[in-house]
Amino acid sequence: MPERTSSNPLIATWLSHIHALAVDIGPRGPTRDGERQAAHYAYEQFAKIGLQPKWETFSSARSIFHPHLLGSSLMLLAFFLFPLATKGTAIVAAVLSIFVLANELLELSFINNIFRIVTPKGQSQNVWAVIPSAGAHQRDLLLVGHLDSQRTSIIFSTQRWVSIYDYFTMVTFACFILQAIIYSLAIFLQISWAWYASIPAALCAFLLAVMCLQAEATPFTAGANDNASAVGMVLSLAKELETRPLEHTRVFAVCTGCEEVQHYGMIDFYKRHLAELVSPVALVFEMIGCSGPAWLTREGIIVPFTADANLVRMAENLAREHPEWGAYPAVTSGGNTEMADALRCKIPAITLTGMTKEGVSPYWHQLADTFDKMRPDVMEKTWQMTWAMIKKLDGQKD
Repeated sequence: MPERTSSNPLIATWLSHIHALAVDIGPRGPTRDGERQAAHYAYEQFAKIGLQPKWETFSSARSIFHPHLLGSSLMLLAFFLFPLATKGTAIVAAVLSIFVLANELLELSFINNIFRIVTPKGQSQNVWAVIPSAGAHQRDLLLVGHLDSQRTSIIFSTQRWVSIYDYFTMVTFACFILQAIIYSLAIFLQISWAWYASIPAALCAFLLAVMCLQAEATPFTAGANDNASAVGMVLSLAKELETRPLEHTRVFAVCTGCEEVQHYGMIDFYKRHLAELVSPVALVFEMIGCSGPAWLTREGIIVPFTADANLVRMAENLAREHPEWGAYPAVTSGGNTEMADALRCKIPAITLTGMTKEGVSPYWHQLADTFDKMRPDVMEKTWQMTWAMIKKLDGQKD
């Protein structure tokens, strides 16, 4: 494995955290032992620099694919039930289709639903620490990175597959809507072609089920870029801020569990602590070890989330002032970051990411996401931009 080093001690420390997580610990599946080891590592690092870390456990789904496997199976059941009789099975099929559609929409919006309740669960944990402000406390800043890594499904194996998956999700959701509408109308109207019109939805449901089953059979990635790079940033920033605290900003350095199963960790953190936050702002880090720096203006699968306009303007202004960073905006329609959780809680948020200018997330959910892919030169620019944003936020007036 090629050495990844930097003469900058800040970047060297950051790299050492990535190595510890992605090499010494390795794959960190949600609710699995690797994720717990990563949480212990973060806890020890917070304590080592003199902070008082918190360890909070929560129950989480074990896979992002289980709810969609359940949904696709129920859509297929509706398809097969619909033609068995007349009005009776049409009603059952329509109700099932609407039920799936509603729960899928809630799941993609990070809102509790029946699928979340019935899918298999395990125990996970968040680890976080607070760095008090040096002067009068006026606001809070959350620095966020997730500990877990994802499985290596074929849909993430190449950029072409990622593009197909992105398109497929939109087509599938549209077909599910069509099936729900047609079956509902068939309860009241004589529509002889209703079942045949739902064949595309059945095909999509079948392919979605196959995709989920295939994904469940794959190993977890070592997750150097996604997302040991982000946890390393949070830990490195915590050390720097403990030495040089911000004047008016209290900092929450948060390392979350189970982001890869629809953000159970971040949701649990806000559920516990939202009320105690003072004028909070969230900086989320996602895949920042290989390219960038970039900031997400919009993200989301079906359901869109848009970064805070003021934070976007701040990023744009800083990028103009520092052309040497080569920073740029980015958009993703095939995934979410923990920016979405902050926005749902009405917290201004933005994600700093390493998506390329072409819209590629390097080594996203791939076995190739290993420590040797880290680029210290890129990381240094990302650090500079992050630090500039933090200082700028601390200098803002209420």
